[in-house]
Amino acid sequence: MPKLAVPLTESQIRALEPRATRYSIADGNGLVIEVMTTGTKVWRFRYSLNGKRQPLATIGDYRMISLRVARARAQKYAEMVAQGVSPVATARRDRGAESKADVLREAAELYLTTEMAGKSEEYRRTTRRTLDKDVLPAIGGKPIKAVTSDDIAAICDRIKSRGSPKMALHTRNVVKRLYEYLIARQLATTNPAEVIPARSIATVDSRTRVLSGDEIGTMLRAIDASSIRRPLKLALHLLVLTMVRKSDLVESTWAEFDLDRALWTIPAARLKKDRDQRVHLAHQAVDLLRELHRARAGRHFVFPSVRGDDRPIARSTLNQAVKALGLDVEHFVLHDFRRTASAHLRDMAQRSDALEGLEQQPTAEEHATGQRRIAQRWADFVDAQIEGAAKR
Repeated sequence: MPKLAVPLTESQIRALEPRATRYSIADGNGLVIEVMTTGTKVWRFRYSLNGKRQPLATIGDYRMISLRVARARAQKYAEMVAQGVSPVATARRDRGAESKADVLREAAELYLTTEMAGKSEEYRRTTRRTLDKDVLPAIGGKPIKAVTSDDIAAICDRIKSRGSPKMALHTRNVVKRLYEYLIARQLATTNPAEVIPARSIATVDSRTRVLSGDEIGTMLRAIDASSIRRPLKLALHLLVLTMVRKSDLVESTWAEFDLDRALWTIPAARLKKDRDQRVHLAHQAVDLLRELHRARAGRHFVFPSVRGDDRPIARSTLNQAVKALGLDVEHFVLHDFRRTASAHLRDMAQRSDALEGLEQQPTAEEHATGQRRIAQRWADFVDAQIEGAAKR
C-alpha cells in the first residue's frame, strides 16, 4: 500500500531550499510542489488516465497561487480525471487567468483573491475598502519593490489629517500584512510598512479598550463561521459569557462544574487565593458546556490538549486561534472581554444593583441570585449583538 503524503503547510513550503537538481514534495490528492534549482517553486498535478501515468499538469507559480488555491485546483482536476477527462487544457486556461503581479495594484488583487479567501466576509470587506480608499489611489501604480516607507507614512499622514489616527494605524497594518504575504511569495524583499512604528501613527491605551456591541456580535459570528476547531469556538464564546480570565477557563476541569445548578467553582488552590471563586452560569453558557461534555476528548480537562495526553490546551492557543482569523478589530486582546463586560453591565445598571445589595449586607442566597441575574442579563445582551450582526 503506497505511503500517504503528509499535507504541507505554508511555513514548510517557504522553508524549501533549492538543491543541485530540482525535486518535488507531495501534498496529497495528486498535488505536488516542485522546487527548481533557481529556487522557484511550481505547483504540479500528478495523475493517471486509463491506467497510465501522464505527464505532470502545471498549476502555476507558488508566488502567485497559495496552498489553499492549489489544493482547490488539484481537487477540481482530480474530479475531471475521475470522469476520464485530461485536466491539461483546463490547467492551461487557469494559469492564463493569473495576473502577473508587477505593480502594487495587481499584487493587492492577488492578495485579496488568495490569502483573503479564507477570512471572514467582514474582514475581507474592510481590507479591500482600506486598500481601495487610501492605498491604491496613491501608490497602486508603483512597482511592488519601488514602494517606500515614505510612501506609507505619507498615506498615514493624510488619513491622520482627516482626524482618523486609528484608521491611519489600521491602514499601515493592512499594508504591512500585504507585504508579509508578498515577501512569503518572493514578490517583495522588504516590508515598507514594518519600519513605521505604530506609536508614531496613533497611541492607544489598551487598558481602556472596550468592544462595542456591534464589535461583539461581528466577532462572535466570525468565530462561529470560521474553520477553527469547534472546542476553540466554544471556548472563545465562553470567555465572553463567563467574564473570567483566560487561564481560569482553559485550565478548568469537569470536576469544577455543577451544570444542573449552573455553577462553576474555581478552587482557591488553582487561583492561588484564600477562597474558591464561584461563577454563576447563564443558560447559554450551560448549553455550550453541555455540548463540550457530550463530545469531550479528555476525562479531566474541559479543553484537553490535542496531543492526547491529559493536560489542557496552552494558554496561547486561544490567542493564536483569534490571530489566525484575521478579525478586523483594532487593538483588541482577549483580556478586553472582561473589561467589555464590566462596561456594558454598568451601562445596563447591573453593577449598581449588585453594589446596592452588598451595601445592605444580603444573605448568601440573595447575593447568588443577584450574580445569576447579572450573568443572564449579560448573556442575553451578547445574544442580541450576535443576532444584530446577522441582520447587517
